[in-house]
Amino acid sequence: MKIITWNINGWRAVWHKGLLDFIINKQPDLLGLQETKINDHLASNWSDKIPGYKIFWHGAERPGYSGTAVIAQEDLAVNLTNGLNDKQFDLEGRCQISELADFYWLNIYFPNANRQLSRLPYKQAFNQAVRSLVTKLEQSKPVIISGDFNVAHQPIDLANPKANEGSAGYTLIERQFIDQLLADGWIDIWRQLYPNKQQYTWWTYRFGARARNIGWRIDYFLISPSLLAKIKDVQILDQVTGSDHCPVELIIT
Repeated sequence: MKIITWNINGWRAVWHKGLLDFIINKQPDLLGLQETKINDHLASNWSDKIPGYKIFWHGAERPGYSGTAVIAQEDLAVNLTNGLNDKQFDLEGRCQISELADFYWLNIYFPNANRQLSRLPYKQAFNQAVRSLVTKLEQSKPVIISGDFNVAHQPIDLANPKANEGSAGYTLIERQFIDQLLADGWIDIWRQLYPNKQQYTWWTYRFGARARNIGWRIDYFLISPSLLAKIKDVQILDQVTGSDHCPVELIIT
């Protein structure tokens, strides 16, 4: 099974930049998108545009903001639930929970703390809500958590760690959330397989950062330990353009 996560930074924009071709070429079983920036009413106009796939939308109430979507092969049995059952988070369309035969898979767009860190308390609350949820879900079957976490965990995960110390996405408290998850037993599978590799999933649009590869790794797959033996590979698809993020692909047997 192939699962891909990708912050597309706008459904309409990435559609016109080749999203359909990407899906046809990669043939994912599941594709989790973040920051779709399209509400559910408008999104329904797109639901029949990808042959062989069904689309589950979770749009934000605020127009042109946040939102997630799951694109699944039509013949794949998926029981999908939107949200964390908490209005303060669910009105931003940030979390989708898919139950499959052998595991749960979460497609999540974690909040950005903002440059002035004004949304850091909101992000902390969201993080702990997710942590509580996945702990509960794992009691019944293994879990895969994927999406844009909006945080670089370690110095190896961004090009300029010293210059960005204390900045949004690299504050100590945000990084400690990843520490908490790892201490709980979750595995950052890309870092597990590639402990010394420096590769990024996001680049600012400014300063020619992507061309110079001055980026951050902020898009992750975290897995239950019981799934480790089933992971064939995980790859950062940094040659794929269309967004300021690139896709990350997980292959699981």
